[in-house]
Amino acid sequence: MPKLMTECNPAEDESQSSRVLWKAGKFSWDLDDTALVMAILNVTPDSFSDGGLHLDPIDTLSAARRFIEEGADILDVGGESTRPGAAEVGSDDEISRVIPVIKKLVSNEAVAVSIDTCKAEVAAAGLAAGVAIVNDVTGLQDPAMIDVCVGSDCGIVVMHMQGNPRTMQKSPTYEDVVSEIGDFFEERFETLVSAGIESERIVFDPGIGFGKSLRHNLELLNRVEDYRVHDRPILMGLSRKSLIGKLLGDSAMSRREFPTQALTSLTRQRGAMIHRVHQVREAVQVLRMTEAVLGS
Repeated sequence: MPKLMTECNPAEDESQSSRVLWKAGKFSWDLDDTALVMAILNVTPDSFSDGGLHLDPIDTLSAARRFIEEGADILDVGGESTRPGAAEVGSDDEISRVIPVIKKLVSNEAVAVSIDTCKAEVAAAGLAAGVAIVNDVTGLQDPAMIDVCVGSDCGIVVMHMQGNPRTMQKSPTYEDVVSEIGDFFEERFETLVSAGIESERIVFDPGIGFGKSLRHNLELLNRVEDYRVHDRPILMGLSRKSLIGKLLGDSAMSRREFPTQALTSLTRQRGAMIHRVHQVREAVQVLRMTEAVLGS
C-alpha cells in the first residue's frame, strides 16, 4: 500500500519536503516509491466498458466493497460517460446518480472518494457530500470549477483532452503531442496555483484516448517523464482503452485486461504513480511486483 499520511509533525517536515506528496482533503500520500490505485466506479448506463453495471445501489456498494478489499486507494465515482460520442448529461441528472453513492462511500476512512465530473455544480455537490478529489477531464478550464476547488482542500486531477467527448476522436492533430501536453500542464499549474490552489493538491493526466490517435497514445505511454511538470505526479487512465484493440486487432472488451496490466507495469516503470483501473486486484499485484523489481 502507498504510504498514507493523515497528519504531519514538525520533525518530519524536513524529510518530507523532498518527497512527492499528493494532498487531498484529509488524505496525504507519499508517492516516491509506491503507486496508488484508483478504482473506476461508473454509475452510468453508457460508459464504454462498465456502463450499466453499477446502476443498482446494492450492486454499486458491493463493487465498492470489493475494490476496497482488493486494495484500492481511491474510488472514482462518475455519473456521465466520457467515451467517444457520448451524450451530454444534465447537472441534475448527474448529481442524482452520484451523490447517493458518494454519501454511502465516504464513511470508510481507509479509502478516498473522488468525483469524476467536468461540471462545477456537480463537483460542489460532491465536495459537500464528502469527496476528497475532483477529477476533471476538461482540466479545470471552467473558471467556476477553479472557484469550487479553491474553496476546498480537495485533491485535483487535471486531464488533457483535445476537443470534447462528442468530437475528440474525429481528427486529433498535434505538431508534437508530448510538448503540447507538457505546455498545457504548465499553463494549468501556473493558473491553478495563482488562483490559490496548493501545488501539492494537483496531479496531471495526459488523457490517453481523449483526442489522440494511436501514435499519439503510444508516444505518451513511452515518454511519461517528458510531460511531467513541477515534479507533480502523473495519473494514467488506460484501462481497457480502444488502443489495445487496435494494436492487437481484437475488438473484444473481455480480452483487454491482460494488455491493460502490461501497460500498467510499463507506465509505472516510466514514472506514472496513480493508475485508474477497472480491475483492482490485478493492478495492485502488477504494481507491487513492478516496484519490487525497480527497488531491488
